[in-house]
Amino acid sequence: MKTVSRSFPLLVLAAALSFGATAQAQEFKAGFVNTDRIFREANAAKAAQTKLEAEFSKREKDLLDQGNVLKTAGEKFEREAPTLSESQRVTRQRQLVDQDREFQRKRREFQEDLSARKSEELSQVLERANKVVKQVAEQEKYDVVLQEAVYINPKFDITEKVLKALNASAAGK
Repeated sequence: MKTVSRSFPLLVLAAALSFGATAQAQEFKAGFVNTDRIFREANAAKAAQTKLEAEFSKREKDLLDQGNVLKTAGEKFEREAPTLSESQRVTRQRQLVDQDREFQRKRREFQEDLSARKSEELSQVLERANKVVKQVAEQEKYDVVLQEAVYINPKFDITEKVLKALNASAAGK
């Protein structure tokens, strides 16, 4: 009998705690934002992509042209190599190697510059998106908004709300 009377207050306490936890869990409001979708669909992200394309299109075209010239020169060398003297063949081969090295260097620089600029532009988009996420979260009283998850129930996805607010705020500027 004594063990029952001692465990009874613990049972009542456990029941009260679980009831309190259940009530508290019902008040907790969570949301999820898909940042990949923001980067694909937000007007600011599309504008950034257009800006990058305009900024880098000439360099990209120049690189493609240089690559085609180098390829043509390589093919010409392969055709003419058997008829060239040893010294001519070695000289042209060195020239081709130097041209290819220069082309590869320019291509690497282009990729690095493009990557850095893309990172800058996307970080600006993300910064604006995070401000909008915070506004939506405060307005709709979310306790937490996640941007990465292994799995998320679609009913918690607030990406569409954020996209609408982000596009509206960009249009208002």
